[in-house]
Amino acid sequence: MNRQHADTVVVGAGIVGLAHALAAARRGRKVVVFERDDFAVGASIRNFGMIWSVGQQRGKVYERALRSREVWLEVAAKTGLWAPESGSLHLATHPDEVAVLEEFLQLSDAARDRGARMITAEEAAERSGFVRRDGLRAAMWSPTEVNVDPRRAIPAVAEYLAAEYGVEFRFGTHVRGISMPTVSTTGGDWDCAQVFVCSGNDFASLYPEVFADSGLTRCKLQMMRTAPLAGGRALGPMLCGGLTLLHYAAFDGCPSQAALAERMGAQRPFHREHGIHVLVSQTADGRITLGDSHAYGPTLDPFADGAVDDAVLEYLDTFAALPPEAEVTERWVGFYPSLRDGRTELVVDPEPGVTVVNGVSGAGMTLSFGLAEETLATR
Repeated sequence: MNRQHADTVVVGAGIVGLAHALAAARRGRKVVVFERDDFAVGASIRNFGMIWSVGQQRGKVYERALRSREVWLEVAAKTGLWAPESGSLHLATHPDEVAVLEEFLQLSDAARDRGARMITAEEAAERSGFVRRDGLRAAMWSPTEVNVDPRRAIPAVAEYLAAEYGVEFRFGTHVRGISMPTVSTTGGDWDCAQVFVCSGNDFASLYPEVFADSGLTRCKLQMMRTAPLAGGRALGPMLCGGLTLLHYAAFDGCPSQAALAERMGAQRPFHREHGIHVLVSQTADGRITLGDSHAYGPTLDPFADGAVDDAVLEYLDTFAALPPEAEVTERWVGFYPSLRDGRTELVVDPEPGVTVVNGVSGAGMTLSFGLAEETLATR
């Protein structure tokens, strides 16, 4: 079999791999992407479709999220990809939740500059007809969040890369090994100058020693999706409640967060034990996506726990009311690699010309385009 050539090889056609393929192609490089499955089936299509800038760590990571948002909107403008700039509402039903949101705005000049602000319960209900007004004290509105439909967005980005930049995709092709400048695959050997290994949850197949020392572990989550809403009804802003203020790094350092954590631990021990916080988004065809939970470990069972889904739905009911036709029709389990030591990503070079990019946790849709541009700028 004849050797083939590319400037840049990307391993993995999830969002991290697609982002690095785009960043390389925009630099004029000939790019080929290898994906072992016939199409992307991992975490990149098993998520909310939230480009969730507001939840990211203040500073560099938040700016990275905003840059990723720009790229999503650029791609959407060129392809017609569904990507409404819907924004988000953090709904507060307790004084400690209001306090955390107010403290966040005091700490985050960048979020305030981008339009994040506190609004009244009445204003929140006006922005989304799904908001449960009873018990709602206040909300934080953020205009920066963008909603995409991951099951449509991921293949659409791949099609855009192929059409716009000539990126070549080899689906159903395993990368068996890398010894620069050669990448050995089940479809033959390729010579290249640069490789990005973006293999997601399958993080141990290549460079196993690197991953053994990386600090990466796996996260298992459970999610649900409803039937389409009648009459094309729109969710409006993506929604979340007080538990989300304990999940995202943006709220770390808020003085009232400790009191919130203590209360939630006492009132909702099951939710805290299973890493449950509840987000609400919509798909292009009007379905509502709900979740999720978080369990961590090197090996996790593949089974869904009905009690976890019940807890998600119970907590959802405290801040949002879905219409009767929003019956849950899909449930699934997802897995993604995670760093549990405060790092926001793993970027390492196991040999000259090879860069491993992994561990963006549950923020791949939000961070990958910006991260890829940063990575390519130094390689």
